[in-house]
Amino acid sequence: MKYLKQQTLILPEYGRNIQQMVDHAVHIEDPAQRARCAQTIITIMGSLFPYLRDINNFKHKLWDHLAIMSDFRLDIEYPYEVLQKENLYTHPERIPYSKNRMKYPHYGRILTEMIDQAVTFPEGEQKEQLLQLIANHMKKCYLTWNKEVVDDKKIFDDLRELSHGRLKEDLNFLKLTESKEILNKNSKNSGKKGTK
Repeated sequence: MKYLKQQTLILPEYGRNIQQMVDHAVHIEDPAQRARCAQTIITIMGSLFPYLRDINNFKHKLWDHLAIMSDFRLDIEYPYEVLQKENLYTHPERIPYSKNRMKYPHYGRILTEMIDQAVTFPEGEQKEQLLQLIANHMKKCYLTWNKEVVDDKKIFDDLRELSHGRLKEDLNFLKLTESKEILNKNSKNSGKKGTK
């Protein structure tokens, strides 16, 4: 027994019956009757997804879908400006990504921007606190990606390097969290995620 191959649905979420209604509407010759049929189809399409009625432009989307399902052959006066066939498959513009290669990607781009800001602070307690927070965050990032104990001197050297030499002073006054403590916290957090 041979099976007839069914037409591929353009928007399968509406089902085959709606597609057949749209195909029927395209071939109605009387413009008034064709418009009435299109309005009825829109009402039925809207009733399939009642929970979406509160979404902005819901009706407009339905008319766009009707035009798409008819392969843009439905000749009626649309109540909205519908999507054009040539715009249906256009791709969005590419987002320009920074081409700058990061020397220490495990610290992230935002952290380097924070260091640039911290360097501009006037000398004093506020700058020291900010550098303390940044250095501790660097240590956490380092341990998250490298999973090995790190010497604070390495963090201070990286901090100096990421400041492009603008932090010349000795940074040993900064008190960083112990590596073991950070690693224990990281392992506890990953254990909690695994149990959910």
